[in-house]
Amino acid sequence: MTWLGYKRPDGSYGARNYVLIVPGGIVSDEICRFVQGTRTLITPQAPGGRAKGDRETFARVYTGLAKNPNVASVIINGTFSGRDYPEVIPDLMAEEVRKSGKRVEVLDPDGMDTIAIIGKGIKLAREMVYEASKLRREPCADSHLAVGVKCGASDPTSGIAGNPVVGNAYDRLVKAGGSAFFGENTEIIGAEHVLAKRAANKEVAKQILKVATDIDELAKSTGQDIRTINPVPANIKAGISTLEEKSLGAIHKAGTMPVQGVLKYAEAPKGKGLYLVDNWEWTLSIFLGYAAAGAQVVLYQLGGGGVAGDFIFYQTGGLVSPLVWCSANPKTRQMGGWNLDFYSGTVIEGKETIEEAGERLYKTILDVASGTMTRSETVNRVDANEIYTREPVF
Repeated sequence: MTWLGYKRPDGSYGARNYVLIVPGGIVSDEICRFVQGTRTLITPQAPGGRAKGDRETFARVYTGLAKNPNVASVIINGTFSGRDYPEVIPDLMAEEVRKSGKRVEVLDPDGMDTIAIIGKGIKLAREMVYEASKLRREPCADSHLAVGVKCGASDPTSGIAGNPVVGNAYDRLVKAGGSAFFGENTEIIGAEHVLAKRAANKEVAKQILKVATDIDELAKSTGQDIRTINPVPANIKAGISTLEEKSLGAIHKAGTMPVQGVLKYAEAPKGKGLYLVDNWEWTLSIFLGYAAAGAQVVLYQLGGGGVAGDFIFYQTGGLVSPLVWCSANPKTRQMGGWNLDFYSGTVIEGKETIEEAGERLYKTILDVASGTMTRSETVNRVDANEIYTREPVF
């Protein structure tokens, strides 16, 4: 199968065609308010006062988002806190992004006041958006597509139908030569040995087991058992009794293909295939990391037990990557209504098999990648993102 994407200089294809300004802040915010077709990272976090490992994470997020195929060109905003740390020097980040062949400009605040730097950025962004508007979509193979998934508000429908249907779509993508990301380190505990058996080699198997062990030990270092934190109360209320039970349902979204490797948060893979990402469960953190790793489309497989809430309107979780809302829960469908992009409760209702629903989801993903807006993309809402950090703040 094929989809329609914007061809980039490095041979990748974008599902969207944005101009990105990173990092965020008042300068980036004002540019985006003035210029259509732009995106920026809204977060209270910055590299300033962070340890080296977290500064490296910030750099991966900034440069990874900029290199995402959904981005046509990039402005590096040099006004952020911590800009002189070696990991996040604006000119060095720009040099890294330019390896993709994209146009990259650096806003250097030296000698300019805030109003002047905003004005300069607006002019650059308008030029870039105009240039990007001249690009046209063209057919490309599924092997050029990368997708990330998170399951949330998990309940029995997640493990019975929702996650297995995602897993079936993932198998189709991986078999076609594409890339697929799954994660949530707390939610492989109890199922890590099942995943390890699917590892491409012994080293990957060790890495999978280490992800589960590390997060379990981190919880113990605080004097707590991770099983008193996860499943969360909403999971328990919905019918999930233990973390192991939740994990066994959660890993179904990874399908059945071999796990090619374990990635850090926001780390791009070196090859194609299925990858486990060492990330945590928060929605607006996970999708940001997937987008920074190169995912052009991200999926939220929602349980919910009828929970709708405002979070179903989240559309900037992936920042530059459209978010496809999925659920197998009929109550969630009833509550969420038109806001869902895909419903797989048909499997529970006996109207479809997992394979049939998986094929339908796969076609939905290709349709969104080709330009069809997701339901949440129709909402003019901007959500703050959170970068997944692991080290103390000083």
